[in-house]
Amino acid sequence: MLESSLLHELLAVSAERSAASIALTDRGESISYEKLSDEAFEFASGLVGLGLQRTDRVGIYLEQRFETVVASFGVSAAGCVFVPINPLLKPEQVAFILQDCGVKLLVTSPERLPALAAALGHCPALGFVLLTEMPVQAVALPAGLNLLCWADLVDAAHRVAHRIIDTDIAAILYTSGSTGKPKGVVLSHRNMVAGAKSVASYLGNHAGDTLLAALPLSFDAGFSQLTTAFHAGARVVLLNYLMPRDVIKTMKRERVTGLTAVPPLYIQLTQIEWPVELGQDLRYFANTGGRMPRQTLDAIRARVPRAKPFLMYGLTEAFRSTYLPPDEVDRRPDSIGKAIPGAEILVLRDDGSPCAVDEPGELVHRGVLVGQGYWNDAEKTAERYKLLPAAVGGRHSALQLPEYAVYSGDTVRQDAEGFLYFIGRQDEMIKTSGYRVSPTEVEELVYASGLVGECVAFGVGHATLGQVIQVIATPPGDVAALDLAGLLAGCRARMPAYMVPAGVDPAVGPLPRNPNGKIDRKNLAAAWSLRHSLELA
Repeated sequence: MLESSLLHELLAVSAERSAASIALTDRGESISYEKLSDEAFEFASGLVGLGLQRTDRVGIYLEQRFETVVASFGVSAAGCVFVPINPLLKPEQVAFILQDCGVKLLVTSPERLPALAAALGHCPALGFVLLTEMPVQAVALPAGLNLLCWADLVDAAHRVAHRIIDTDIAAILYTSGSTGKPKGVVLSHRNMVAGAKSVASYLGNHAGDTLLAALPLSFDAGFSQLTTAFHAGARVVLLNYLMPRDVIKTMKRERVTGLTAVPPLYIQLTQIEWPVELGQDLRYFANTGGRMPRQTLDAIRARVPRAKPFLMYGLTEAFRSTYLPPDEVDRRPDSIGKAIPGAEILVLRDDGSPCAVDEPGELVHRGVLVGQGYWNDAEKTAERYKLLPAAVGGRHSALQLPEYAVYSGDTVRQDAEGFLYFIGRQDEMIKTSGYRVSPTEVEELVYASGLVGECVAFGVGHATLGQVIQVIATPPGDVAALDLAGLLAGCRARMPAYMVPAGVDPAVGPLPRNPNGKIDRKNLAAAWSLRHSLELA
């Protein structure tokens, strides 16, 4: 085997090339490429033995650990589709994902199962729950669910997997949507393998690298730490950190050469001391999930002057779009760079024609990294994945088959040298702690408390988190005042930590409407910002 065209082949090729090399390290334990590949194929054999069919979905609801990686690549090897689920999500949110894409088997841990068990009753397609080990105490599951232990599934029978090709579905990654419900971005084997090769090429990843996987593997950028490393034959260190200091300690202990993180984490890291050893080992650091503040970038470069900074822009629908070469950072630190290898980035007007130099327009991504749309959501797919006009990019009117591109919804401009600059989002997504959060998803959960009459959520700027979530709410019709303490307690119970509002302002209803009869979020957010800026003045 000389080349990878399927996701699990990234692992298998490196195992053939250097079987004894370390692929993964977790809490002081390591596993070689040969063993990791063998375990993934044994997992695949177990799935086939259970009767899972080609493209059946397998949910993985785990933190960073060996089993998460084995399951992800084992699902791929079986010809099924893996659905990584953010370990911070609450049971109801997990159940929505399982139900939305008809997950047949869920991989989780005995520690997570008790809180999740009741919600699984709302997932009619789910037939199996696979635990990393059996629980100490029995857990009552909804009728019809089969409980399995990891050791019962994984065997060395090497049953024949389903036939798959590179355009088949490899994964469904869920991202919050503007409707308030998560959207499942469908990625093919070709998408994921091409992304691994592209990113590894400009980061210069090689077999001597050690990459830190601190981002959730449910993120495209988090899972990319595995795919780029496995393509290069490098080592990945898995980390579930509680404090930023844990990241620094791990980097020092494991002699990490490549770090990819989101701006809020980098901001926190600059507030603690870095041992000098980090500067001797760290070859690069990469930013994703939002713009890194200039002072943060400068502070990191001062700590590790030999490490190259890579500032990147991407979206799950097309994996990664641009990066700024390190030698351009001093000249244009506000730029998101140029297209990554294998992609073309266009800046288009509303009519589909190319923008002039420095003219604002929509960032449009074309090429092999363009995903396959949103799972079972034709309306949202049509909004984001559109046909390219015949004369745009490399298209020609003589070409008969259509080409779809990702229309990002982000406004950018392109300078005379081809470098791109982010201007703003066309939608109202909130970017907080590296997560994209839908304001309507927050509103739905606030409404679920039963403690508000009307509410609106929006993002406001924050020095370290990028944005935080602000809510304006009215009390229910028969209540004189808003129960702020009860409302925030309910939010903490229903929401992941990054989604909990930083503040709730009471208001007298009804809230203002726009001409379409909807609550006017935009003007409410603007008025809130103006009011608070005047209070600070």
